[in-house]
Amino acid sequence: MTRSLRTRTAMRGVLAAVVIAALGSFGLSSSSSAMPAPPRAQTATATAAAGSAAASVTATPDPLAPAGEVAQKPYMGWSSYSMQVYEPTPGGWITAAQLKAQSDAMHRTLQPFGYEYINIDAGWNGGLDAYGRPVPSKTLYPKGLQDVIDHIHANGQKVGLYGIPGISDETLKADYPVFGHPECSTGDLAVKPHQPGDYWGFGHRMDMTNPCSQKYIDSIADLYASWGVDFLKYDSVTPGSGKNDLSMDARDEVKGWSQALARHKIWFELSWALDIKYADYWKQWANGWRVDWDVECYCPGEALTNWPSISRLFPRAADWWRHAGPGGWNDLDSLLVGNGKMDGLTKDERRTAATLWAVSAAPFYLGNDLTKLDPYGLELLTNREVIAVNQAGRPAQPVSTKTNKQVWYSLNADSSYTVALFNLGATEADITVNWSDLGLTGPADVRDLWAKKNLGEFGSAYTAATVPPHGTRLFTVKPERKSTVRVNDDDLRVSYTGDWQRNGNREVAAVSEPLKVTVTDSAAAGRKAAEKAADAGVRTVDLNNDDSQIVYTGSWSRSTGRGYGDHQDDVQFTEKNDDAFSLTFVGTGVDYVTEKHESQGDVDIYIDGEFKQTVSTHQAEGRGAQQVVYSISDLPNGTHTIRGVKKSGGYMLLDKLTVRQVSLLNPDSAGFDKNPAAQADVSTEIARDPGELAGITNAGKALVEGTDYTVDGKIVTIKKQYLATRPVGTVALDISFRGDYHDDVHATTVNGAAVEFTFKGTAVEWLTALGPDQGEADVYLDGKLVRRVNLHNDTRVTARPVFAQSGMKDNPHTLRIVKVSGEVLRHDTVRYTLR
Repeated sequence: MTRSLRTRTAMRGVLAAVVIAALGSFGLSSSSSAMPAPPRAQTATATAAAGSAAASVTATPDPLAPAGEVAQKPYMGWSSYSMQVYEPTPGGWITAAQLKAQSDAMHRTLQPFGYEYINIDAGWNGGLDAYGRPVPSKTLYPKGLQDVIDHIHANGQKVGLYGIPGISDETLKADYPVFGHPECSTGDLAVKPHQPGDYWGFGHRMDMTNPCSQKYIDSIADLYASWGVDFLKYDSVTPGSGKNDLSMDARDEVKGWSQALARHKIWFELSWALDIKYADYWKQWANGWRVDWDVECYCPGEALTNWPSISRLFPRAADWWRHAGPGGWNDLDSLLVGNGKMDGLTKDERRTAATLWAVSAAPFYLGNDLTKLDPYGLELLTNREVIAVNQAGRPAQPVSTKTNKQVWYSLNADSSYTVALFNLGATEADITVNWSDLGLTGPADVRDLWAKKNLGEFGSAYTAATVPPHGTRLFTVKPERKSTVRVNDDDLRVSYTGDWQRNGNREVAAVSEPLKVTVTDSAAAGRKAAEKAADAGVRTVDLNNDDSQIVYTGSWSRSTGRGYGDHQDDVQFTEKNDDAFSLTFVGTGVDYVTEKHESQGDVDIYIDGEFKQTVSTHQAEGRGAQQVVYSISDLPNGTHTIRGVKKSGGYMLLDKLTVRQVSLLNPDSAGFDKNPAAQADVSTEIARDPGELAGITNAGKALVEGTDYTVDGKIVTIKKQYLATRPVGTVALDISFRGDYHDDVHATTVNGAAVEFTFKGTAVEWLTALGPDQGEADVYLDGKLVRRVNLHNDTRVTARPVFAQSGMKDNPHTLRIVKVSGEVLRHDTVRYTLR
């Protein structure tokens, strides 16, 4: 079952309700065990004597990057939060005895496989000391938290704590002196007038322009380091955490904590549902960031999670994959697959979740009770080949999210591929991975990582038979000799120096547009052919709710023949919060069209992974059919994704999505008369370079150039001999145009900016865009300038080979491309040949 957003965030708030003192980060009440504050003028020496377990006084640190050296791989371990939700103890918190038991269980069963973190979530503390710093709960830890930390460390493990942004009213009013800095006090640390600091409203935003705020954060980070803390989860971070509109903004505090923790090499993890719009900021200042809502279903005593909570992560992973890598990782939340009795998932769903976490290079941390892992859970969690996929740190990307039979892949440093097949549908299915979709040409060996066996060599594809509903397969695909590997511009193996941007409206997407020909026969019907011409411009395309391009996540159903005025008399609907639809399209805008009714509520809308707004589909009286509840029209012409997520109400419906596209045909419709006396060729002018024309098809069958159609400059002519074979009615001839590889490029406007790629092989080729805004680039191989290439062209064209080198020794080589002139340099792909 799925709880509502309101219920879920309320329960999160309950579990964080004691997180209201000091920076709000410490899960305590300032009155519970606070020591009286000494006089503000007390010296640093006296202050140090009064404090307990305090770190030495340090000056305000110079700006530091996060402790990236501790985050070269996704971390592995366990977090207390899920158990607190599932089996709350009296008071709702995990005790010292439970933490020690989890640590011991991990030490016995999982630690040999790389699991090492024991992270203590909300509720760990019980008050403040005389300097506004957290004091651990004496109720939960009668022998002290240090005793628990020492126990965990003695097991060879690392310890994490929990916090949230902001500073509470109690801490402001108490006006504590800052440890080591008696000139500073906590009463001066909030932004004025006060602004909310966290989602639940426990505290106020800190004023990071006041140097004392950084000193206060430093004092607490130093205290944590003195305890031996290795990790800090920083929750309710905004933009994100249900607040993406900048009404709350914790970015300055994130930076402050990052600088304080980096001095101690403490892992810094952000939570929850971070706004992808600020991905570069999170990457600069943190080691990990949650990309979506809690994975828990909030079903106390019933289950930890459920399938909708897993399936909704796929589109988020598709949005975020390119933002992760050594130093910082996309966090999918706790992996809850260790015990079938409490997980809430079938065996197939448990393995699918483990596979998604593995191929996404997401932190591999559990939430189950480690003392109750079942044999299947242990099998999932201790498969060394699957763990190796996770620890390789190569986040996978989907070939397409327009299907429930999804193929995800990543390119490894040794030129092999990790490939995961996911059946997100409700019936078993065969799933095929084509090597060409990976960028691979040539045969390859396939190994099944879950089964731990080699499957053999396959020429151009592999099909996994009867993948069960919500099931998965996981493979290593290793190219054979003489195969070629094509590497996209956003692959982790590609590095950039200088100011580069992905796309930025400099990309061209592959697209097709129908030339609609109305075929008549005046000889048979006694009338003349009708011809309709339309000028090129913006055209709209209606996609009904049952269109195969729309991907539904969760438990959706289709209702037909309702008689309420729906588009094509049907709708798709769901009753579960967090269920979602998504559509990836090429165009400049899209409308979400649905019914409005009293039984319906709010829907969150995302465009290209960025939250846009919450729209209401509620109507107090009556029923409104085909209502446009969200519309956007100013997108750059290219590939985009709209995603709608149910947040409230009894139902969420989708009737249709209307896409706006730039027309590439003038005209985009015509008429043809089959009467032999009236037959004539049909011509249209294309708006793209003729070299970008990929082909023409009708009902999936390709027309033959020179026989069925001709191309003369930008004029495409459909031959009358072909049209005469078409039946009377409307014939849609799909005219397809190629685009940049994967519909994206990286671009720079700075001379001297460079892109670099290291590979092992015997030949290499650079394929990229040409255009009127481009100039020259220098190409280096292994540090030597080998060629200056001219990328200027009168029209914008895609994927053109501009440099090639063969006959190389089978050694590691480095290709480096440097911008020399022109307005912009675009980088698309590199292709290299294996020995």
